[in-house]
Amino acid sequence: MFRAYVTLVALGLIWGSNFIYMKWATALISPMQTVFLRVFCGFLPLAIMAWRAGVITREQLRHLPHFAVMSVLATSFYYYGFVAGTALLPTSVAGLLSGSIPIFTFICAFLLLREERPTRRMAAGVALGFLGITVSARPWDGAQGVPLSGVLWMMAGTLSLGSSFVYARRYISPLKLPPLALATWQTGLAVLTLLVLTDFSGIGAINADLHAMLGAVFGLGMLGTGGAFLIYYFIIEKLGPVRASGATYIAPVVAVMIGAVIGEKITGMELLALALILGGVILIQTAKRRTLADTGEPTQQKKAAQWTRT
Repeated sequence: MFRAYVTLVALGLIWGSNFIYMKWATALISPMQTVFLRVFCGFLPLAIMAWRAGVITREQLRHLPHFAVMSVLATSFYYYGFVAGTALLPTSVAGLLSGSIPIFTFICAFLLLREERPTRRMAAGVALGFLGITVSARPWDGAQGVPLSGVLWMMAGTLSLGSSFVYARRYISPLKLPPLALATWQTGLAVLTLLVLTDFSGIGAINADLHAMLGAVFGLGMLGTGGAFLIYYFIIEKLGPVRASGATYIAPVVAVMIGAVIGEKITGMELLALALILGGVILIQTAKRRTLADTGEPTQQKKAAQWTRT
């Protein structure tokens, strides 16, 4: 159990570190090129593990349309939204905005699945989360504030991931396929999509900065994507999805701390926004836990929760 909790903290550190790697990479190459490097390098360890475990089968090809949808919602577009947003925002702001993923996941589940029973605690959590997002964006600062386009890209990424939760809940979870197989199909198809959509002109510029190159290939790709998939599923198996979601709380804090270390100005507004967003997430999560206890039907929730974060 201790090993699982140490791994959970490590996952939070990995997720929180991803934003500085995105920032370094997009200073040299385009967001789309950065996403391609991330997904391709993340796919490699997954493919090796899946091959060694023998979890990829020919019969799974009949589910290819579902895998393709997940590859767009939970990988290609989700990652692009985060990379494009991080390129425009301070690392700390991008990181703290990523903490709103559970909030958007809940909203999408409520609107499209109609299976959640909203409570006052949930409503308060959503309100707190959006207040935190507003404080992060600081629209009252005008042109001198945080670029609104960056915030919108981050929100587009979180909305895409929230939609993928709904899709996975309805079409993926009933398939009862190994999580490693699902992750491999998802990232593999995303690689093919990005191969078609990416303009590779000038991608070699990433080699001009060793830190940016290693960060994109190893930090963001192999560890931050492929490794994070494997670690996340290990934690879910050992601790369950509710406790595994604790890594979601760690990542924004890590991103803000990294921003402070590299010299970004961290004001009381950023800290307030972080507290509001995390407070909203905690309210929603604790309310959902109580709802599950009341209904006595946690099984399907646990299956679907595996897809709430990549």
